[in-house]
Amino acid sequence: MLVVKLIAEGLVLGFLLYLICAIGIRNGAVGMVHLYDQKVQERVIALGLTTRDEIRKRSVRFKGLCLPGYLIYVLLCVYAVNGAQGFWPGFWQGLVILSIMNLIDRFLIDDYWVGHTKDWIIPGTEDLRPYITAKDKKQKWIMGTVGMAVIAAVLSGLMALVLK
Repeated sequence: MLVVKLIAEGLVLGFLLYLICAIGIRNGAVGMVHLYDQKVQERVIALGLTTRDEIRKRSVRFKGLCLPGYLIYVLLCVYAVNGAQGFWPGFWQGLVILSIMNLIDRFLIDDYWVGHTKDWIIPGTEDLRPYITAKDKKQKWIMGTVGMAVIAAVLSGLMALVLK
């Protein structure tokens, strides 16, 4: 039963990521250009679609709101809702939730939504596609997989200390 609950919690976190992206591109993909390669960002600035300062502000806002929000969500699910106690229960539960979000990000958002729809195309940058290159994908898979394990370990380590 706990595994089903963790899968549902991971799906909700993945949906929150999708929702944030949808809000970010609601007025066009330029709204999330901070997630694109530097060459795309430079082109968008050269085209006059945004400024370096606006890209920086959106990036800071995205990281400042989303990352803490994701971490709080995971902590609430694992410790408040699921009642985990100690390092290992918290670690594996957090890792499951974060890994499901990572899979949603890799397959549904990056591969399908960004790679196969027109929603993320920025006019004047089509020649720079694919926006997520094979090298980027490899890096995202490695960093996402290792990163989720590190985040789960740090969160469960902190909670193990706090809940002693």
